[in-house]
Amino acid sequence: MGNDAESAETPGGTVATSQRLDKWLWCARVVKTRTQAAALVSAGKIRINRVKTDKPAHAVKVGDVITASVGARVRVLAVKAIGDRRGSAEIARHLFDDLTAPAIPLGANADGIPESQVNGPAGHRDSGSGRPTKRDRRLIDRLKGEF
Repeated sequence: MGNDAESAETPGGTVATSQRLDKWLWCARVVKTRTQAAALVSAGKIRINRVKTDKPAHAVKVGDVITASVGARVRVLAVKAIGDRRGSAEIARHLFDDLTAPAIPLGANADGIPESQVNGPAGHRDSGSGRPTKRDRRLIDRLKGEF
């Protein structure tokens, strides 16, 4: 069996130029099982070269761009190689280029700067915004004459 990164060798000794979509997703470690891969494709959450597909047996070739909606993430993967079997994560990284834009951390603005750095130090609240403090509440009660 050859270890060529560009193609996978089949048991008969011929070189494969394409692979089933569900099997490639499994080999590339996008999902944990082939059953999950088939379900993901059947649910219409996979696009190949911007065309939605719902057939797990759709052929994937080197150069295809796969857009996968997995959980809360949308991943864009360019196929670099066809996998002959599922290997380690290190081997799976050689099967594709990840074209997905980096995620903005939760609580950050569009520039990726955390909100706490934009609005000042953490725990600081502008006067008059939000719920009144205990001192504010006492002043309000005193003003209303309820104290």
